[in-house]
Amino acid sequence: MTTDPWGRVDDDGTVYVRTAEGERAVGSWQAGEPEEALAYFRRKYDVLVTEVDLLDQRIRATDLAPGQAEAAIAKLREAVAEAHAVGDLDALTARLGSLSEFVAKRREEVRAQREQARSEARSVKERIVAEAERIAESATHWKTGGERLRQLVEEWRAAERVDRTTEAALWKRLSAARTAFAKRRKAYFAGLDTQREESRSRKEQIVAEAEALADSTDWGGTASAYRELMRQWKAAGRASREAEDELWGRFKAAQDRFFQARSAVFAERDAELRHNEEAKEQILAEAERILPVTDARAARNALRAIHERWEAVGPVPRDSRDRLEGGLRRVDEAVRKAEEAEWKRSNPEARARAEATVAQLRTSITQLEARLEKARAAGKAKDVRDTEEALTARRSWLEEAERTLAEFS
Repeated sequence: MTTDPWGRVDDDGTVYVRTAEGERAVGSWQAGEPEEALAYFRRKYDVLVTEVDLLDQRIRATDLAPGQAEAAIAKLREAVAEAHAVGDLDALTARLGSLSEFVAKRREEVRAQREQARSEARSVKERIVAEAERIAESATHWKTGGERLRQLVEEWRAAERVDRTTEAALWKRLSAARTAFAKRRKAYFAGLDTQREESRSRKEQIVAEAEALADSTDWGGTASAYRELMRQWKAAGRASREAEDELWGRFKAAQDRFFQARSAVFAERDAELRHNEEAKEQILAEAERILPVTDARAARNALRAIHERWEAVGPVPRDSRDRLEGGLRRVDEAVRKAEEAEWKRSNPEARARAEATVAQLRTSITQLEARLEKARAAGKAKDVRDTEEALTARRSWLEEAERTLAEFS
């Protein structure tokens, strides 16, 4: 009798496999040595091992549905139980049991994922319905609102389905919102014709006033009147497209006629002012040569004469007025600052105060130095420390006071 750990061949050629439940005959072998019989039935076992390996890999590495996986496991479990093979069949059965547990766990995960997906889908559809209802109640941009409602319907169709009852209730609300929006839009456009007719009538009055002003030569007052008419035009609302285009063309033509005439007059006036601009350019260049100021009194006298000539020249074009006036103001400011500095240097009272401050600080420092020598000689550490701090402060003040005094020299 020939044996191996998992089976044996009896003297009569019967081949047995060992399992936890005992031995079981799996076949007979009459044509050859017993070792050949065991090798043959072990190969059959290897085939089963391969099938279990492949199923294990397929279940763990793919998204095979739990139902299909269980069916495949049951079929292979039956094959192992009835297998005509020699090997550790109990181990294969145990592996299949582990796979069943894995599939059961996956089934729970899939169920949980499905519930999560349904919950998320419900949230998505509730959000879609809520937005649709907001649009139905308050939207006034009809084109944008209608387009957004169409997008919401597409989002609804793309979302996962929820349970039938919830799906039907939410769809009913979405349909009602679309209907309410359509009714509001229809009512709006029904009333729009009346409003457009009122706008057309008001704008005809505005155009008539604009055309009456087109040839005015009261440039300032008429320009203000046109601005007021433009404000009224914007406040009057829109007429129909055809009426709006025709009326706007008339309004703009009247306005353009006035402003073109005004521009022509102003251009002629500006041409007369260009000569003044050139003259002031030369005067400004002369004023800038005063800088930097070295003699404040001479600079002020020169600038006074420049101011008289500047005023005598007269106005310049508006586009250069700020630049020229600003340039002369900068020169004037520089001269003023030079005069203030000169006055400060020559102020006898301020100089006397600066000299008195320096003298007082020097006396104080001399006294503190004497006090410091006494404190050191007496070994009074606290007095030494306090006196040194006072000396440091007085010397710092003296430096500042001496700099101030130097400014008067």
